[in-house]
Amino acid sequence: MDLSRVIRRNILALAPYSCARDEFKGEASVYIDANESPYNNGVNRYPDPLQHEVKVLLAARKGVSEDQIFLGNGSDEAIDLVYRIFCEPRIDNVVAISPSYGMYQVCADVNDIDYRPVSLTDDFQLDLPAIASKVDEHTKVLWICSPNNPSGNAFELRELESLVKTYRDLIVVVDEAYIDFSDKGSMLTLLDQYDNLIVLQTFSKAWGQAAIRCGIAFANPEIIRYFNRVKYPYNINVLTQQAAIRALSHPEVHDRHVEEILGGREILRILLGSLPFVEHVYPSDANFLLVRVKLDGMDNGQSADYIYRYLQNKGIIVRNRTRVHLCQGCLRITVGTSDEIASLYETLKTI
Repeated sequence: MDLSRVIRRNILALAPYSCARDEFKGEASVYIDANESPYNNGVNRYPDPLQHEVKVLLAARKGVSEDQIFLGNGSDEAIDLVYRIFCEPRIDNVVAISPSYGMYQVCADVNDIDYRPVSLTDDFQLDLPAIASKVDEHTKVLWICSPNNPSGNAFELRELESLVKTYRDLIVVVDEAYIDFSDKGSMLTLLDQYDNLIVLQTFSKAWGQAAIRCGIAFANPEIIRYFNRVKYPYNINVLTQQAAIRALSHPEVHDRHVEEILGGREILRILLGSLPFVEHVYPSDANFLLVRVKLDGMDNGQSADYIYRYLQNKGIIVRNRTRVHLCQGCLRITVGTSDEIASLYETLKTI
């Protein structure tokens, strides 16, 4: 892929800001280059702008090279950078599946980019002809979330690969925030084969590090270099880097928690399915379940609103998705601890 054809002209010509730590690698005995405080309190120095130590551990874990990794302030930073690097405001457009993660459209709106949603089928599968109908000469990016939020299902790798192959002149972003909970496999296995592929992952879900706000983009090294040119100089603070290093240094905790959540997901599925007002529990490859409800005397939307408020009044917070495309009457319920699952179920039984 000729990236010069899809990257914005101003980004191609951009002279990136060079921070102090970009000009020096390794350790020194005296740091008097960056106008920092000399008094060591653990956070008086600027952090590594390219997060090398985190990337060494992450590359080993994911089977990629360090120069294929970008770390952002949440995946949202990487999403926003895709627009800023590839999409010309008021000219270009992006195509995305619907329903899906809402920040794709928010970032499109912020960057003044035409956002073209394509409905999934009624069972939340890809509609390839509908996607093709929305792509034109000004389409720069195709957004696919897999496992998808809020539906929970992952798409088959062969389908995703066919999109990357078909749209070789576009950037295809596959958001895998929930991939650790899926057995369908990751697009990272295809990263070396396709230079138009970006894969997003995160420390927020399976790694249990939502508060540190650290997202990950994997792509070919040339794309990663542009991410690093456009990002803010010290976008990942030192406390976040330290927390990510601790998490990656103890992968057994991650693996144990994923196993427990998968077990909890099955228990939650069975319990919810036993309730008389639950019409359908959708299959899930994520750490949550999408559930369609209907109470006697109410339609699906009214039922979802009622149950959402009922649980809220009992101190239990779920996500009401009834106003999202294809999700009328649906609640999205995260897999919690065994105690949280039991509390939810016992409360639902009182409705």
